[in-house]
Order: sequence, then C-alpha cells, then structure tokens
Amino acid sequence: MGHRRKISSTSEFRELTKKDAPAQLANELDKLLAPVSCPQQRQILESELFGFKRLFAKFLEGTGPSLLWEKIEPLLPGAIVNYDTLETPTALEIRELLSKLVVVKLNGGLGTSMGCIGPKSLIPVRNELTFLDLTVQNIEQLNKEYGADVPLVLMNSFNTDEDTQKVSRKYRGFKIKIYTFLQSRFPRLNRETLLPIASSIDSDPEDWYPPGHGDFYESFSKSGLLDDFIAQGKEYVFVSNIDNLGATVDLNILKSLLDQNRANRPTFVMEVTDKTQADVKGGTLIQYESKLRLLEIAQVPKEHVDEFKSVKKFKIFNTNNLWVSLKSIGDLLKSDRLNMEIIVNPKTLDNGLNVIQLETAAGAAMKEFENAIGINVPRSRFLPVKKTQDLLLIMSNLYSLHQGCLIMNPARPFPSVPLVKLGDAHFAKIRDFLSRFASIPDMLELNHLTVSGDVTFGRGVKLQGTVIIIANHGDRIDIPAGSVLENKIVSGNLRILDH
Repeated sequence: MGHRRKISSTSEFRELTKKDAPAQLANELDKLLAPVSCPQQRQILESELFGFKRLFAKFLEGTGPSLLWEKIEPLLPGAIVNYDTLETPTALEIRELLSKLVVVKLNGGLGTSMGCIGPKSLIPVRNELTFLDLTVQNIEQLNKEYGADVPLVLMNSFNTDEDTQKVSRKYRGFKIKIYTFLQSRFPRLNRETLLPIASSIDSDPEDWYPPGHGDFYESFSKSGLLDDFIAQGKEYVFVSNIDNLGATVDLNILKSLLDQNRANRPTFVMEVTDKTQADVKGGTLIQYESKLRLLEIAQVPKEHVDEFKSVKKFKIFNTNNLWVSLKSIGDLLKSDRLNMEIIVNPKTLDNGLNVIQLETAAGAAMKEFENAIGINVPRSRFLPVKKTQDLLLIMSNLYSLHQGCLIMNPARPFPSVPLVKLGDAHFAKIRDFLSRFASIPDMLELNHLTVSGDVTFGRGVKLQGTVIIIANHGDRIDIPAGSVLENKIVSGNLRILDH
C-alpha cells in the first residue's frame, strides 16, 4: 500500500504553486465531465468532483503539522470509560434500545491482498460463511430474539457494489432490512503533476479510488439514509469494518449511551483496546486543545515516533468501531464543521506510475463532536482479518461460532490469542494457504507461531508454546499427521517422524 504521511511543505508540490494547482485541477475535471450528457449522471458526478476539489484545496493548505507535540495534554478523568463498568440491559430494555440503532458496515475493500477476486466481505472465513453472512446472521438473530428491526447498511465502493448487490438478494427472506449506499469515487493524482490520471469518467478503474472511511459521513447523508433514519426515530449508528469479526452489536455500550440524560449523552464513542506489540502503529486517543481526538502515526513528528509506539505511554489504540449520534452528524454537515485531517496515500500502479490518493479517516472527526469519549473494550471486539495469518486464528479451535459471533474457547489457558506469522511467498494467497493444511492445527495452547518457506501440515497437528518452522529456499518441511510440536524450532529439509 505504501507509507501514509502528511505532506508538510509546499516544496513537495513539485512545479505547481498553490495559486496554479486548483485552477489546473478544475480544468482537468471539467474535461472529464464534458462528454457526460445525461443530466442525472452529470449532477451525481459534479457533486462527487466538488467534494474532491474541496479535499484537494485542504490538501494544498497543509503547510505544517496538524498538531504540535508539546501541546498534547494528559487525558481527562472519564475520557476513556472501562467496559467492565457498563451495565447489561434487561430483556425488557433491549427491544427499546435496539429500536434506536442503525448498523453500518464499511464494505469498500477488495480481497486482492489475499488473492481473491471481488469484495473482501464475500470471502468464506468460517464454516463456509463469509464476513457478510456472519454480519447478517448476528443482526438477524437480534431482530428475531427481541422483536426488533435493526437495519444493516453497507457502504460499498464502486469496486464492490455490483457483486455485493447480487449476493444480497439471497437474504431477502431474512428478518433484516439491508440498505446500501456508495462512497465517493475520486480520481488518483499523478504524484509529479498533481493532476488526475483519468482520461475520462469511464476510464480504467485503476484511475479512481474510494477515499477512505472518512467519506462515510458525507456519502451517508447524500444517499438520503441519514435523514430517513432520523425520521424513523433512530438515534445512533454503529460503524465498523466488515472484516472485523469482533465488531458485533454490543448491548452494554448501546445502553450506556441511551441511559444518559439527552443533554449529556456522548455524540461520538470510539472503541479502543489495550495496545500490544502487534498494534504499536495503531491510532490512539489524546487530549488536545481541550478536546479528545484521534492521533495517527502519520501526524507524529519523526523524532517522536518511538514515543508514540511506546506501550507504556500510549496504552490503547483505535479499533475503528464507532458509535455516533445521527442528529449530530446531520448538524455538523449542515454547518460545514466536519473537519478531518487529510491522509496522503502514495501508491505505485501496476504500470509503474506513481500516484497519490487523498483520503480521510472516520475516527478523525471525533474532535468535532460534543461529549466524545473512548470505551476501553475487551480485545475480543477487535478481530480483523487482514492476512491469512489472521484467518488461521479465526478458523482454529481458539474460537467457536454462535449466531454470527466468534467466542473464545473457554479451554484456552491464556487471555490473549497467539501471535502468528506466516511467510508471504507460500501463505499470502488463500488458495495456497488452504492447500498447506490437511486440517487446521490445534492451537489452544499456542503462544507464538512463525512459519516460513515450503511447509505443509498433516491432519490433527497440535501446536503448543512457541513453534518456529523455517524451510530454507529449495527445502521442504512436511509436518506429519498427529504431530505434537511444543516449544520447537524446526528447520532444514525434513519430515518429522516421531510425535
């Protein structure tokens, strides 16, 4: 993906000046629009490109760091609430609580990083059920059990919309209403000229990109769904990534929001969880200029990056599970007060062209909301599947599946999941990954697993403690069926014969 950073000086704008860049960009965007004759299509495209021009103008204004490190203040008491202090609602309360909720899943990503074609949400992850299947199952169960009507809303990108719409038809008989809306489609910019690489509105999809989940607020509002849900009496939206299998509807959090006096209710809640060595780059919460806000690594001056990564100083990180007041979203958009830092995401396309994408993150809007808080949730609410090594954990006996929720096996003797590292060359693509396991190993007592090279696992393998298996280039290691590996380092070119 490339390193994300904030452009911090006008010298990085190459030959363009602040004065010339907006005019040149506007001219190029007008050329893209010129052939579009359908009034309705033109109106939609003009609206999207207007949003992009605003983002570009903010990008040009980025002449310094978005915050000063020395101005970071200690978190105020109560800024982060411990999940264990939340009350569990009674069965009588739950239906009323659920009547105020909308669930949005961010569904713009493709499964290409794991070697799959199409939306990531359609990859099978457990018992042949996909991310989307599990999401639907979880919400439908709530609706059935409590006589509720919680809607599921999918924010699709132009990359995922068509396939998602086709698959969604299979849920028509379910007790769940599914809505979709499209996030914006913005043009990628040539890194040298800062001009769009697209030659027309219908050019190669590679010329375009969905601009990050910070686009949620604007696109949700433009779709009409925000106003519709407010009119229905809905009050909060729970937003999360569809590939986070821990991000199910949490009734304790919902009760904590709706129980409070309306004037004192948090209008924005970010779920955070304790940082481990695997999460040192994750965004954290800070107090700055008397407001609670998200601090991302891209905003940190180079000389303070090690401090930012410290588990001792910054103990929690953002899960990107957000609970946001619908009315507050509408009010901030109407008054044009929803301000998020620009993320500059450099990429190199398959043809070798260097481009940038201008993006925003949904959590960065936190500072604009009244009474914003963090809730320190159990690690079980953060189970993202970004790579096949995450999938290995999800598919193993570490978890059982109940009504769309993954539940940690009570027989696991440790509170955290193992750290797993699988080599990219042989395990990165799902098809290759699956071909290397006759069955998923028993991992209940595993602490750490590293596998690199041409390695296969027979049926019924048990892994315990720290296991490191390295097959050097040209070598192969086959772990036989029924093997028990406890605190083992295996290398070379061999097959384990005893167990």
